[in-house]
Amino acid sequence: MRLLLWRHGRTTWNDVGRFQGHADPPLDATGRAQVAAVAPIIRAMRPELVVSSDLQRCRDTAAGLDLPVRTDARLREIDLGSWSGLTGAEAAVRFPAEDRAWRRGEDVRRGGGETYLEVARRAGAVFDEVRAEGLPSEPAGLVVFVLHGGTARSLIGRILGLPPELWWHFGPLANCRWSVLRVVEGGYRLAEHNAGPLLTGRVGVAGSGLSESLLPSQGAPTESDTEPVHLPK
Repeated sequence: MRLLLWRHGRTTWNDVGRFQGHADPPLDATGRAQVAAVAPIIRAMRPELVVSSDLQRCRDTAAGLDLPVRTDARLREIDLGSWSGLTGAEAAVRFPAEDRAWRRGEDVRRGGGETYLEVARRAGAVFDEVRAEGLPSEPAGLVVFVLHGGTARSLIGRILGLPPELWWHFGPLANCRWSVLRVVEGGYRLAEHNAGPLLTGRVGVAGSGLSESLLPSQGAPTESDTEPVHLPK
């Protein structure tokens, strides 16, 4: 089997570097354009099953596939509690101890929310149930999960059987990019990570006379102020 983990398109909060968690800001114009460009590529892979987080930014992304979609709240982003809606700078001021621990790569419960290990357990249960259903029906068949960056990274770590302290080594998924896990003899392999089309299209920025890239390149930073950064030891 192949499992494709597709992150939602860009939202209004992604654009300004705000932590989202279980909050649900909508896709912005760039996010909608990303979905329109990428969804046909994933649809052409002929997924047998599509399961989406129940948050609107993922449901709107999944709708671009024009295929039947299951929704499951267990694929939501990590619950960030009181961090939700803050920028990285604001969180560092209001929750300095949590921020320092998180940026060291520790799996701390930020703002009274969840840990990434807990996210991996709930998202992993969805994966286990899909496999128990016998899906996909063919050895090379494809299942698509439409989800969030933190959830994707946690699920990759769980499926590969890696300890949580190593999950930070997976770079964050950019908006509307994907990872693919493939069954191989003896387990699973990460076959693709932060993959997606090399698009050259650009989206106009309303009222500015400027434009921005439709999708970031694979090597580009992604919302760096809302991603954990290891501090030198």
